[in-house]
Amino acid sequence: MSGAYGGEAASYNNPQYRPPPPPPNSYQMQPPQNGYYNNTPQQPNGYNGGGQYAPPAYPPPQNQAEPKFNGNYGAGGPPPTFDEVFQVQKPKWNDLWAGILFLITCAGFVAVSAISIQGYAATRRENGGGLNGQANNFGLTTHTIYLFLWVLITAITLSYGYIWLARMFTKQFIWITGILNIVFGLATAIYMLTQKYYSGGIVFIIFSAFMIFAFISWIPRIPFSALMLKTAIDVSKNYGHVYAVSAIGGFLGTVFAAWYSVTLVAVYVKYEPSTNNPACNQGAGGCGSGKVIGLIVFITFASYWISEWLKNTIHTTISGVYGSWYFNSRNLPTKVTRGALRRSLTYSFGSISLGSLVVAIINMLRQVCSIAQQQSAADGNIVSTILWCVLGCLIGLLDWAVQFINRYAFSHIALYGKAYIPAAKDTWKMIKDRGIDALINECLIGPVLSMGATFVGYACALLSYVYMVLTHPAYNSGGGFTPVVVAFSFLIGLQICNIFTTPLSSGIDTIFVASAWDPDVLMRDHPDLYNQMVQVYPHVQEAIHA
Repeated sequence: MSGAYGGEAASYNNPQYRPPPPPPNSYQMQPPQNGYYNNTPQQPNGYNGGGQYAPPAYPPPQNQAEPKFNGNYGAGGPPPTFDEVFQVQKPKWNDLWAGILFLITCAGFVAVSAISIQGYAATRRENGGGLNGQANNFGLTTHTIYLFLWVLITAITLSYGYIWLARMFTKQFIWITGILNIVFGLATAIYMLTQKYYSGGIVFIIFSAFMIFAFISWIPRIPFSALMLKTAIDVSKNYGHVYAVSAIGGFLGTVFAAWYSVTLVAVYVKYEPSTNNPACNQGAGGCGSGKVIGLIVFITFASYWISEWLKNTIHTTISGVYGSWYFNSRNLPTKVTRGALRRSLTYSFGSISLGSLVVAIINMLRQVCSIAQQQSAADGNIVSTILWCVLGCLIGLLDWAVQFINRYAFSHIALYGKAYIPAAKDTWKMIKDRGIDALINECLIGPVLSMGATFVGYACALLSYVYMVLTHPAYNSGGGFTPVVVAFSFLIGLQICNIFTTPLSSGIDTIFVASAWDPDVLMRDHPDLYNQMVQVYPHVQEAIHA
């Protein structure tokens, strides 16, 4: 037997044996890879009549190249490292052009920020003077920096509280998220309408109505989602440094959001055309409306790309942790978090940059639609408001589709180091062929975390609106800057919360991807999880064997 199986089948009952996942450079459901995938008839769902797991009958190996995966470490031997378990085949460096373009964009953001802040610093007397006593009445001022500071504090506090809520009240977490999101959205809409800010109130009413409809349709799927969230949290408490990565990522995201906020204000101060703007004569370049619009578009796009890259780097790192737990639960590798992070910042840097670029472009277009919609509503142009709203919804659907594919593609990249486009194609085909798409559709954690991030965005948007109303800054005497400030406050809160909550969704995404690669590992090495999944969602028995 051992000769026929090359030594693998003979060690199947060894408690230290870790079967290899699929080869990193190809996706093939047929024929079986190294005799690992079980495509021969077996008892229903891999269990015998007594309810005990029956190991599948492995067919003879095929004449195919061995995947570079060292999962069989003998009992008593030292545990493997992440790099030893998940080896990367050549070419190791993928999508380098996207990584280089990302670094160039970062350098451009730094340059624009430095020049703009220099102009702001040189004229800080005109832009200072407390909350509403500035001499500047033509553009954003120090008043706006104070506002964004409060927005950052609000976003950090709520995001940390949201993570704590998920850890302490896992089963109630989904209900609490949905109810709070709906209530706060309606409260924000009512307040804005009472203040006669009709454009903002209408937008929040539409969002809240959609959330109510979505949440009602999600109620039957809550038990399965709560189970997957509980599993992800249990693993994170006992393995790897999931919450350390979340805390560091959240801190970096907050620092960057603060930097972006100051840069946004500084661009207005430095380049807003006005006879009262002394910054036009300071430093490089003159003032102009076109220059302001162009720079705002660039730094906003750069902020989206950098934020997405940070979020996806965290996601890829955490995916390495959960992938190691899934495939090697009996002989857990060492240095998992470090190894996964190192791979994300080296071999997979270009692939993460490319996937983040696609999302950044879509989000930038959606942000433009949001501002244009609020501006049209403020001008009383109902037709234009409706058209921008429809376009924003279409872009939102596109964003959902790309984000959906990215989540699982990056989990694949974390373990096998593939290029972005091949990883996305292979992961999508694998999910469809294995039937895991049914489980993904049943799980609400992704939408729930998005609702949580939206809740934080609501809070930041409401805070900025109230702040603008109470302080009456001179530059906003006509209300023209209200849509801009509210929209960017929502963006800051949304992005910060997305970064904080990434580790929760990353764990669940990786479990689904790993289950698609090899469902037998789920039944054999994690029988408690499999049995609970069957109890709350019986269709899982057919889904993972499709």
